[in-house]
Amino acid sequence: MNNFEKVEAFGQLPQARFGHTITYIAKGKAILFGGATGDTGKYSITGDTFSFDMQSKQWKRVEVQGTAPSPRAAHSAVCVDVNQIVIYGGATGGGSLASDDLYLLDLRSNDDIGQWTVVPVVGTTPGRRYGHTLTFTKPFLIVFGGNTGQEPVNDCWCVNVEKSPITWARLECKSEQPLARVYHSASICTNGSANGMVVAFGGRSNDQIALNDAWGLRRHRDGRWDWVKAPYKIDKEQPVGRYQHTTLFVYSMLVVIGGRTGNVGETLTIDVYDTETSEWSKFNSIQRFRHSSWLVDTSIFVYGGFELDSPNIPTDIISKINLNRLLLPSETLTNKLAQYQHAQRNVSPQSLSPQMTPVSPDTQASPLNNSLIQKKPGQSNQNTQKQQKPFGQNQADKSQFKFINQAVIAEEARDSKAPNKKGRVPQTAQENNIAHLFITTLLQPKTFINISENAKFLFQAQHIIMLCDQAEAILKEQPMVLRCKAPIKIFGDIHGQYSDLMRFFDLWGSPFVDGKDSDIEAFDYLFLGDFVDRGNHSLETICLLLALKVRFPESIHLIRGNHEDKWINNGFGFSEECAQRLGEDPNDEDSVFARVNRLFEWLPLAAIVEDKIICLHGGIGSQLNYVAEIENLQRPLEVIHEVTTPEQQLVVDILWSDPTDTDQDFGIQPNIIRDPAGTGNIVKFGPDRVINFLIKNNLSLIIRAHECVMDGFERFAGGQLLTVFSATDYCGRHKNAGAVLILKRNLEIVPKLIYPQNLNAHNWIEDEEALKKRPPTPPRWKNQGQRRSYD
Repeated sequence: MNNFEKVEAFGQLPQARFGHTITYIAKGKAILFGGATGDTGKYSITGDTFSFDMQSKQWKRVEVQGTAPSPRAAHSAVCVDVNQIVIYGGATGGGSLASDDLYLLDLRSNDDIGQWTVVPVVGTTPGRRYGHTLTFTKPFLIVFGGNTGQEPVNDCWCVNVEKSPITWARLECKSEQPLARVYHSASICTNGSANGMVVAFGGRSNDQIALNDAWGLRRHRDGRWDWVKAPYKIDKEQPVGRYQHTTLFVYSMLVVIGGRTGNVGETLTIDVYDTETSEWSKFNSIQRFRHSSWLVDTSIFVYGGFELDSPNIPTDIISKINLNRLLLPSETLTNKLAQYQHAQRNVSPQSLSPQMTPVSPDTQASPLNNSLIQKKPGQSNQNTQKQQKPFGQNQADKSQFKFINQAVIAEEARDSKAPNKKGRVPQTAQENNIAHLFITTLLQPKTFINISENAKFLFQAQHIIMLCDQAEAILKEQPMVLRCKAPIKIFGDIHGQYSDLMRFFDLWGSPFVDGKDSDIEAFDYLFLGDFVDRGNHSLETICLLLALKVRFPESIHLIRGNHEDKWINNGFGFSEECAQRLGEDPNDEDSVFARVNRLFEWLPLAAIVEDKIICLHGGIGSQLNYVAEIENLQRPLEVIHEVTTPEQQLVVDILWSDPTDTDQDFGIQPNIIRDPAGTGNIVKFGPDRVINFLIKNNLSLIIRAHECVMDGFERFAGGQLLTVFSATDYCGRHKNAGAVLILKRNLEIVPKLIYPQNLNAHNWIEDEEALKKRPPTPPRWKNQGQRRSYD
């Protein structure tokens, strides 16, 4: 009687592979993702997705949409809901690791079409790693162990998928903890005293030892987590240490399949641990490692990996392990399997595990509908305005840029100054200059996150004027169109909301921390204008940015917005703030207000990053066709609002224009909100203008600010224009999120969000009469138009 049988498979057969994942989902399907093909001497990392139909035994390549993960192996995947899986981590070959994004594959709408999205994550992540485990015990996703590229680790991280924003938390367990390990396994116990516990087994230690211990991770009602080492009966069978194996729970039984030991060619048994009796049992086994396995009823299926007699060439065989036959020698385990079968036959649909629940694709009960996934394809987002939407939703991103959402971790900082980054220009007596004094005083995120509206400004007028003199001297030496290198952080409008700036620096890194240069060693910073007006702390904001510019002239980049204009900021907060907080007359030519505005006339109007991306404040309007037209503008530049020349119109276009409302609104259209008098000077430009401009200038992307967008960032023209806005709850009226875009060295764009604080903050412009003169521009809502022409 054979416990194992080969499953004959048909259809679009995947290449034989190893280091992949297969995840069983509803509808009788198993989803294969990634892995490496070829032999171990010359292999290729893949990023393809296949489904295997358990009924028809048909393989089929899944057509994927959205932001798909990069090719990878030694990653982890888990089913989190009906026809939804997530993956994390992995290796990409050549010693490189995959990003630390959490990717979600949604197959609810169609069996053969999958929608990949990047889960919006706030804060620190577990970081890049491979050979780790990812498990789901509702509502927690849990990552444990693996190798960071430097060494195996034993840290454990969890995220509650029912809480938004999604945030990873490192578990600080007081109990004894497992050793650091890689290529171990972990699965969830589904019955008995260990029900709901994550049980990790085996793996390879730091000193290359194959481990045979098992550990259970549990959460207490008070929210504490702890590890407990599984007890083994010393007078009974002991498991063989192994790694690159798989484990599955069947009822209260942990089944360990395949793997390898430290001894070349050593055969292994299937070891089964009974969590109720703490006893191990051994059974004959197929010999596989770096494979994947999944459970359907009382059968375990094993796919791919290496066989013991051909350890360098992967197999594409699917093997079926019949548990009824396998466990027959053990009466105790056979009885447990019978209990499991009885429970499966009589369980109600509501109590089935997520991957087995027969729920329709339209179900709304899943926590993922509220947290990990923002919407199903085609579904409106009107009720989720403050949640971050993944790039590529319902779109095919054909640009060369990857729009992802991941925590920026140590790889940029480890590299320190990239070869293409310029070092900081030395300054005379730098540690004692005025810029250093401003930075050390103002750049204190923890102190100023909740700065009082009526806080005393800490500097005198002469200090600010001295700072302006230093900053202006630098601006005069730099061009009208800056040339910048990645990696770089790109900020939109701040509008005097200094607390928001501090929150960004606190959460996502700061150029200067505790008296020392910080991530300025790895990142440039680009601010897209509108530093002042509306908010309560324009002085702190502009003084800190100017001080950073003086200290890091080649790494801090400031470009001009429409509020860096004396005719605008005289009426929208900055003038009044200077009068009240500095006790000056803004009309005095020697005032801080006048001095800062003279500096504004020297600010550049655009920046180009890596010769691919143009960044400006407003847009391209009706007149801008070539970058050279910006370069030809002369400074000092006063903005003329009563336009009479093409040059004056060009400046207004750059500072004031907006994209049209949807991707289906073409050409040049009136901008009624910003130009209520109908002069035609301030316009909206369509996606056709964006495409033509990019083609003419051999560019790939426009990044601009200027408009409040509910999610902090938004795509236009099929993703070839991005709007970023960094001030939250604009003018205390819109409850919008704020964002910073982090452009990595490989041109991945990483949006990082902050959300409004409930501080009931006021703004300088609050009386209705003043607001009627130029009300806060309404937020730009999610682009709902069809984008097929530009995808």
